[in-house]
Amino acid sequence: MRIAITGASGMLGTDLMQALAGEHELYGLDNRKPTIEMPSAKYQLIDITEAKATYEIITKINPELVIHAAAYTNVDGAESSQEQAYQVNSLGTRNVALACQRFDSALIYISTDYVFNGQKKEPYLEIDQPEPLGTYAKSKYWGELYTQWLVNRFMIIRSSWLFGRHGQNFVTAIQSQIQNKHELKVINDQFGSPTYTDDLAEAIKQLLTINNQLSTGLYGIWHITNSGSCSWFDFAREIVRQSGAKDNIAPVSTQQINRPAPRPGNSVLDNFNWKLHNLPVLPTWQDALKRYLG
Repeated sequence: MRIAITGASGMLGTDLMQALAGEHELYGLDNRKPTIEMPSAKYQLIDITEAKATYEIITKINPELVIHAAAYTNVDGAESSQEQAYQVNSLGTRNVALACQRFDSALIYISTDYVFNGQKKEPYLEIDQPEPLGTYAKSKYWGELYTQWLVNRFMIIRSSWLFGRHGQNFVTAIQSQIQNKHELKVINDQFGSPTYTDDLAEAIKQLLTINNQLSTGLYGIWHITNSGSCSWFDFAREIVRQSGAKDNIAPVSTQQINRPAPRPGNSVLDNFNWKLHNLPVLPTWQDALKRYLG
């Protein structure tokens, strides 16, 4: 297939480029140059907030599939930069979707667990109604709506608590604090499923393989995360344990931290659609962390 990947220089985008390299005709699209360049891929600078330029670049490539991984991901920063969050996550997605309309390209939109309000006690299913809380979450949900409104063939893939080798994330933040020997205070009343971008990229690759180049139509909403769940506090302690460092972590509540953006208390995703299709269960988040640290 001819596949265009937006956000190709980001944490997930880089893993997607690596996972799909050699098997497809790849085009990496981003507003910055790649840190790791795939020799078999073509790269082009793009600003997805520019509607006309985005339309011209994507339609010129004429991809069979666009994987839209570009996003504004600073959850707290979105509260003070609301326009930028909506321009990238909402209108940027609209611009990509409109370009997909031209030749009826399929679109995979990478969304987030934060589209839910976190009040449900059980893991969230794909059919549960989103109710985003903060600006970041609302802007990503608006992107979901644009995808559904404007594209005939789409997959919305929600994942959570991403960490990977090609970007800053919670694991690198904890490791930095460990090295500085600071006492760590980590939230213990927010729960989710840490997900390794390498595993997520491989899962998306598997969907494409099973989908027989998307011709069988496995479209719709998918929850894809590593198995298991934990609090941020549990996640941090496991990072410290696997790193062989001294455990100097204290649990605190969301109320005590009082961060700018509201976050769901429970954003654990049930990979229900994945299980319905009898796909192999993804590795546990502990196993994923071990491979990442290794």
